[in-house]
Amino acid sequence: MTYELSVAERHVVIVGAGPRTAATISGLLGERATVTLVADRLDATVEDLVARGLVRRAMVLDEALLDDADIVLRENTAQHADRPASSALGTVTLVGGGPGDPGLMSLAGREAIEKAEVIVTDRLVPHAVLSWAAPDTEVIDVAKIPHGRFTPQEEINRILVEAAQSGRAVVRLKGGDNFVFGRGGEELIACAEAGIPTQVVPGLSSALAVPGAAGIPLTHRGLTQGFAVVSGHVAPDDPASTVDWEALASSNLTIVVLMGVRQLGAIATRLVSAGLASTTPAAVIADGTLPSQRVVRATLDDIAARAAEEGIGAPAVTVIGRVAGLELG
Repeated sequence: MTYELSVAERHVVIVGAGPRTAATISGLLGERATVTLVADRLDATVEDLVARGLVRRAMVLDEALLDDADIVLRENTAQHADRPASSALGTVTLVGGGPGDPGLMSLAGREAIEKAEVIVTDRLVPHAVLSWAAPDTEVIDVAKIPHGRFTPQEEINRILVEAAQSGRAVVRLKGGDNFVFGRGGEELIACAEAGIPTQVVPGLSSALAVPGAAGIPLTHRGLTQGFAVVSGHVAPDDPASTVDWEALASSNLTIVVLMGVRQLGAIATRLVSAGLASTTPAAVIADGTLPSQRVVRATLDDIAARAAEEGIGAPAVTVIGRVAGLELG
């Protein structure tokens, strides 16, 4: 996003919230601006940015806020106008948006966004990439907020199929890679069953990119010859858990846990009880690759407490293993 005036270290007030407000906010944060949003209604993604403390929210634009603002922007709040349906069948392209930094998205992903007529977007996409879309592209927010607002997967599948059936080029944009805890497989199946032509543009998974951005190699000669990526969404003692934590504890592999902030204490306890040394290095990286990235390092027995003390919340990636103790760069 380009501005005539530098916004670095400036306070920008955005008035109004529309389908591309998340992209505007992301561009400003990338330029190191502080942002206050004045709006009475927010979509789930922008609401999540507020909840994560990345942007402040005000309900009214009063004189005090105006006096404190360096720049005031008025956001386009208009919703997309309905287009006549086409008799031709459209397409769906599943695009992995990468870990958060727009520069880490693929060229193929950018091309798909530029050509899209509908973009079905999510909470953890690199929001700034929405500025690459054409002005008349419809943007549909289907964000799933942890323990908060969410769009059921069945509804997302319906949106994709119906938009393509109306003859439009649809992009399903998700953070990371669509097939790594992204339910991209379910969306691909739904489109295939409806006879919708579908393409896949892989994305750089946060499981790989975020530790790298924090200077943590997942493999390192003399320390480990591999790594395992698991979901921490379900507690180890939950009957729904299918992760073999005992095998991981004895594997001598780097363990990468996605979606594990809430269950981090239980995961650490299970690994220690299964034989992994409590002194094993661990790290939690929040907002990886973004300007707001934070890294907390500790040993396995106190990583959950340290992360809580630092106020670490989702999204975050946890790395457990001797590589987390390396100090590189």
